[in-house]
Amino acid sequence: MKKTDRIIAFVMAGGQGSRLQPLTAARSKPSVPFGSRYRIVDFVLSNLVNSQIQTIYLLVQYKSQSLIEHVRKAWTISPLLQNQYVTVVPPQMRTGEHWFEGTADAIHQNINLIEEHRPDLVVVFGADHIYRMDIRQMVDFHRERNADVSIAALPVPLKEAQDFGVIVAEEDGRIHAFEEKSPNPTAMVADPTQAFASMGNYVFNTDVLLKALRETKEAGESDFGHHLLPRLLRTHRLFAYDFATNEIPRIQPYEDQVYWRDLGTIDAYFAAHKDVLGLEPAFDMFNPEWPIYSSNYQGPVARIQGGEVRNSLLGAATVVHDGARISNSIIRRETVIEEDVVLENCIVMDYVRVCRGARLRNVIVDRHNYIEPGDAIGYDAEKDAQRFTVTPGGVTVIKAGPVSYFARDVQDSRRGGYGE
Repeated sequence: MKKTDRIIAFVMAGGQGSRLQPLTAARSKPSVPFGSRYRIVDFVLSNLVNSQIQTIYLLVQYKSQSLIEHVRKAWTISPLLQNQYVTVVPPQMRTGEHWFEGTADAIHQNINLIEEHRPDLVVVFGADHIYRMDIRQMVDFHRERNADVSIAALPVPLKEAQDFGVIVAEEDGRIHAFEEKSPNPTAMVADPTQAFASMGNYVFNTDVLLKALRETKEAGESDFGHHLLPRLLRTHRLFAYDFATNEIPRIQPYEDQVYWRDLGTIDAYFAAHKDVLGLEPAFDMFNPEWPIYSSNYQGPVARIQGGEVRNSLLGAATVVHDGARISNSIIRRETVIEEDVVLENCIVMDYVRVCRGARLRNVIVDRHNYIEPGDAIGYDAEKDAQRFTVTPGGVTVIKAGPVSYFARDVQDSRRGGYGE
């Protein structure tokens, strides 16, 4: 990436996340918590900032308040530098009284921001995935190929490729066809056992994007993948950037070297949390040379009075009482685990109290919950389904509770002092 390149980024963060219900009952998909301190949106924003792309517009839509509050508290980059910011943009309805109706329509509704900045390049990235990526390397690829549009693509096994939008490209990356969830996807030239799956991340030359957005709008079309990109393919140079070639400093040998997870379902979301556990995790959150940024939480560290904690992560201001047993679990901040509690393979989010003697296995507990003394959850799917959501993979999900539950025991459960 040339130092003279002027780049602005649009992050598509309006995802409804219907398949993540009930975690998305009151928040958008990018705002869903991940790990012991992050939100899903933090990963794409960290990738952009680490790649020195710091003029970032976050396009929001569904149930956006939680995401807006998170960005306000966590993503102030530098008030002194005019072109370094993350700012939230809801639908402006400049071109009609409608919400964003697709990726192309979302950018078209904000075409004025591109015209005001006059960047050399515009990057458009999604906010729904867990990964590390040096976007500078994709920009360099874009420049070297003299591309008009570059699309990040991930090699996937051919037998799994029918679930993705597949890019058919030559060995140098030049795209000559798109296949949308084809039952017989075309294999990569360099590896006949794999296909190129689009990651939904794009680099555009600004003049090409502006012209294409106007043509797509005039044609009554609204989407990149279905409309704008196939139209450009007939007249412009489109290339697929192989994400597997992207190199991040200090990635450990034990990590999955091409880590990318689409958290499209509760079961996929639950499985991805296993990737951050262990001494040699598939995705190691600790990387000082490519950090994942999030909120600057000012609360105290976790406190463990006793008990047994194995292969687990504990968020700040969590309290674990004597006699509790926690294994293969992620506990977020300001949560209280009382005496004789057993947690196995669980995700317990912020501001939860799990009371004495409760037993939870393969359970996700969303925020602001109070698990009654002696309750057993995750041992009888049929019984759990009468109270909670149970996924096809056998994960029990307890939806977020009312904030008013704080009144039950505010002081004793450490609520409300530091949280978002």
